This record gives sequence, C-alpha cells and structure tokens, in this order.
Amino acid sequence: MDNIILISGNVKFPITLDPGVWIFDDRRIDLTTYFTSEKEISETTEDYTKAISKHWDREIMEGAIFPPTLKTEKKYEKEKVLTGTFGIPFKPFLKNAEPHESAEMVIIHTNEGEVEVPIMEAYELILGFSNNGKPLLTDGPVHVYFGDGSNQKNPIKHVKGFTIK
Repeated sequence: MDNIILISGNVKFPITLDPGVWIFDDRRIDLTTYFTSEKEISETTEDYTKAISKHWDREIMEGAIFPPTLKTEKKYEKEKVLTGTFGIPFKPFLKNAEPHESAEMVIIHTNEGEVEVPIMEAYELILGFSNNGKPLLTDGPVHVYFGDGSNQKNPIKHVKGFTIK
C-alpha cells in the first residue's frame, strides 16, 4: 500500500496511481535519453497513423510471417524493460482527474514536506518509477522530474501524493 499514490483535491475525479504496473505502459519513456534528446510534439492520431503505416510497410516488405528478427527485437525489448530507467508523463493522469477551472497549483507531498508547482507546469512533470530495471523502493515509489529536466540530477523523491489546489 506504500506504493499507491493519490491525486486528489480540487478535481472532478480523484485518482489512485500504482507505479508498479507502469512498466507495461506504452507511454513509458527512457529517462536516460529523455532530457537530452529533442522532443517531438505530435498528435495522438498522427502517432497512431504512423505506427500503423510502419507496421503495414513492414508486412509488405517482409511478409506477414514472423521472421527471426521479430523474435530478436522482442528479446531486446524485454531486456530493455528489465534493465532500463523509466518514467511516465504526469499529464494523462492529471487530465483524467479533470482539475476544476479554479485549480492553480499542484502540491507534491513528500516525506520531507511539500513542493508547490503551478498547474500548467505540472502538466509537463515526469514521474520516474524505475532505475536500472528496479522499482524505486528506498526513495520512491516515484521521483518527480520537471519537464525541462532542470532537476534531473536531483529529482523530488519520497513522493506520497498530489493535491490539486
């Protein structure tokens, strides 16, 4: 139960987050390269269309059978998941909680105190949930990174929850 994080306060829908399942989420990002690589701004439908087109092109070029390269790629992806350092954007969770129009701040509750972030900046937060393939048990369950990476070396740790104010 220590790994459960709540988003509550001035929201239409309080949300419970379980970082233990995010490793299976396609929205996860690699924190070792996220802040150093250029960010692409894209639309969800555009991403979906590109992914489907890429898959279709591959089937046309290689056929619909599963050649050994696909097994190798799956093995590589599994290895990456087991050894990677990952995070997930906070934006979809905050959007699903539907903050009221009067909401101005997000309070991040930690063991050491509270950190206030303007709600517009909170949409850009990244929640780190694994380090070298392991969950953040000693100083987690998540680390909070600002979207610009300004606290990449010193993230907010021991996060217990979020309150929208």
